[in-house]
Amino acid sequence: MKKRPGRRPAVRGVLGVAAIAALLTGLTSVPASGAAAATGQITGVGGKCVDVAGGNNANGTAVQLYDCNGSAAQQWTVGSDGTIRALGKCLDVASGGTADGTLVQLWDCNGSAAQQWAVPAARDIVNPQANKCLDATGGSSANGTRLQIWTCTGASNQKWTAPSGGTTPPGPGAMAVAPYLYNGWGSPPSPTTVMNATGVKWFTLAFVLSNGYCNPQWDGGRPLTGGVDQQTINTVRSAGGDVIPSFGGWSGNKLESSCGSAGELAAAYQKVINAYGLKAIDIDIEAAAYDSPTVQQRTVDALKTVRANNPGIKVYITFGTGQNGPDNSLISKAAASGLTVDSWTIMPFNFGGAG
Repeated sequence: MKKRPGRRPAVRGVLGVAAIAALLTGLTSVPASGAAAATGQITGVGGKCVDVAGGNNANGTAVQLYDCNGSAAQQWTVGSDGTIRALGKCLDVASGGTADGTLVQLWDCNGSAAQQWAVPAARDIVNPQANKCLDATGGSSANGTRLQIWTCTGASNQKWTAPSGGTTPPGPGAMAVAPYLYNGWGSPPSPTTVMNATGVKWFTLAFVLSNGYCNPQWDGGRPLTGGVDQQTINTVRSAGGDVIPSFGGWSGNKLESSCGSAGELAAAYQKVINAYGLKAIDIDIEAAAYDSPTVQQRTVDALKTVRANNPGIKVYITFGTGQNGPDNSLISKAAASGLTVDSWTIMPFNFGGAG
């Protein structure tokens, strides 16, 4: 389970490096379950990356070659269902075309043959309906080169290195621990200082909240991009690690309460996933807002949508327990609704009172 600093907001900040090193000795590990997630960059001719133009996830957005930059627009999940997804949508052959030169684009996932791809060991990416290969137009490797389908030729502009669930991609590797890092209080140390001192590669970055409406922001007030939180994520990833944004916590407005429906809540979660090209999220259940059966069911239903739209994403739910054990109502709703998560992480520290 993930280790956290404590329940009261005053001790939310990351502890000193020496204290973290001591704490890590007693942490229970969180395994990276199953095969390595088939999510990452797809590289092709000239070492360029398959890129969603402008990071825009609107239907019809061009898919192109571009310098690799680690952005969410270049994070692709090669799913076991035959889809290749980014920003919550699918790589799609425009209008279901089969002719040479038909462009590919981003589109709502709809299960059609235009969104089915095979990735054989020969490093082609093939649309079986058309029996044609993903192709960089004109053999060019220039930034902005559109991708299309074309009769398979074996040329370099049809060869791709895609993430594979059968091999371990470069990156942070298995997650042994993911201590909480909180930018909203105190003076947390540089994450690279912690990483170098402890070997930690993953951080649970807290907390994503509502700004009073169904709009995710850090602590309900800092924007998702361009601020200290984005800088922290960039720093961790540049050092070979990764982050798990945590939604909720003890204080502040919760998205789960502010959003009026499961669909709206799923869209709020997706906004954060898209902003950072996430491999995992955490829902931190420890406030009275989560006692509501309506909020609990909304959360469960939203997470089912997130699971469906983001193959391979890890979902963790962190929740408290008292002297009589945890409240299992959310777990029961998840089981009844068919939601599976990768870890129910218990926070065993709410032991105040006379016991």
